Amino acid sequence: MAYLDNLFGPHAGNLNRALNKTSERQSLLMKNLANVNTPGYKREDMDFSIMLDEKMDEFDTMVAERSLKSKRSSESSLRPDKNNVDLEMEVMSIAETEARFNALTELTGRYFSGLKNVIREGR
Repeated sequence: MAYLDNLFGPHAGNLNRALNKTSERQSLLMKNLANVNTPGYKREDMDFSIMLDEKMDEFDTMVAERSLKSKRSSESSLRPDKNNVDLEMEVMSIAETEARFNALTELTGRYFSGLKNVIREGR
């Protein structure tokens, strides 16, 4: 990745890390969903906010606030069997993570399309 950073700057690395973190979070959320009926299971989540540029600031603030709510809810249990997975919250978090992943793939595509345009000298 250091070679790419020298050629393209840190943007490619930032996009790569953001996509990886988003995929990791999606895996955790899917694991929570799979264990919704497992007695004693405690939900897992991660803070997946990575600063890409100023346009992402508002989204990252929203994610950080939601992450605080998630951490609070993971300490308590919703049901008598000590499972604290809230199906509605998990599905909402999965949709939110999917939207973030789609936005990141769009940003990545545009970034490399711009590089391709520069390499072709605007042709």
